[in-house]
Amino acid sequence: MYFKDIIGLRDIKKHLLESEQKGFVSHAYLFYGPEGVGKLPLAIAYARYLNCLHPQVGDACGKCPSCLKFNKLAHPDLHFAFPVIKSKVSDEYLPQWRSFLSQHTYFNLNDWLNFIDAQNAQGIIYAKESEEIIRKLSLKIYEAKYRIMIVWLPEKMHEVCANKLLKMIEEPPVNTVFLLVSEELDGVLPTIQSRCQLVHVNAIENDEMVDAIESKYCLAEKDALSVVHIANGSFTKAMKIIESTDETKYFFDLFKTMMRASVSRNIKNIKAIANEIAGIGREMQKSYVLYCLRMFREYFINNLHEPQMVYLNSEEAEFGIRFSPFINEQNIEKLNDEFSLAYRQIEQNGNAKIIFLDLCLKITVLLLN
Repeated sequence: MYFKDIIGLRDIKKHLLESEQKGFVSHAYLFYGPEGVGKLPLAIAYARYLNCLHPQVGDACGKCPSCLKFNKLAHPDLHFAFPVIKSKVSDEYLPQWRSFLSQHTYFNLNDWLNFIDAQNAQGIIYAKESEEIIRKLSLKIYEAKYRIMIVWLPEKMHEVCANKLLKMIEEPPVNTVFLLVSEELDGVLPTIQSRCQLVHVNAIENDEMVDAIESKYCLAEKDALSVVHIANGSFTKAMKIIESTDETKYFFDLFKTMMRASVSRNIKNIKAIANEIAGIGREMQKSYVLYCLRMFREYFINNLHEPQMVYLNSEEAEFGIRFSPFINEQNIEKLNDEFSLAYRQIEQNGNAKIIFLDLCLKITVLLLN
């Protein structure tokens, strides 16, 4: 991945390039921001540039021995840590990781877990990862100017692992650079945050998004603008809107059924939808809960009659004509609280059938009172 492969983010690219050219390279960076804006590609492109033997004005050369090794993500001084399953360390998944990155520039955790067939397992950076990181970084640098350790989603790091790495992140070996990439800054230990230079990666600029979508998918400008509006600065979301409408449609169908069953007060229907959601796997359940939270937000805003602030596709908007009035000042905060609680309970491996049955019953009360 090169800087040229990353959509938009002009100011951040410029800052990173100029900092390196002036010799100002921090020992640890924490790139944070919303999902799908290119934080991990940015970190990899920066790592490539730091070790390029013949860097150009705006990017790595792509021809030197270092760049050629980066093409396969097989440089001996480039290391990764990322969420895995079955209490393993990242290196045991390194072949799959390299293959996955060769096929994807913009993606999310669910995409990665699906790629390794995680099924119901949740991705975690396990405690033993810290020992592996410390071991790697204690060895002599092989050939590069900088040894790079990229940690994707440190918020998924086991607390034991995080605490063991504090000293290493604060005072890494000479010419070692940590690049942490987070989508939930609040989930990263404050003690880790304080040891890093924070780099806030904003949503991708609309004009850059439109150009990228038109180029990649050959969409008309009107259609591209519609996708960009709904994606709200995330190219991952934009791709899913265009390519993976099946998942969005499935979530929307679940949402409609869940809301209708709850409003009907039909316990048989309520149990049926709760059981269906409980059977789709934990990562999908979490994605579904986030989708519901977004729908509540959009339908609440829809009541304000400010269409430019609403991010709904045509089917969602049509359903909202009758459903939006049910979401109001009296229940929006409570709905947000209950679904956020359900998300945390799913993360903690709670009983999904109980979680979603309880959620449906609470919806009944909140929507009809």
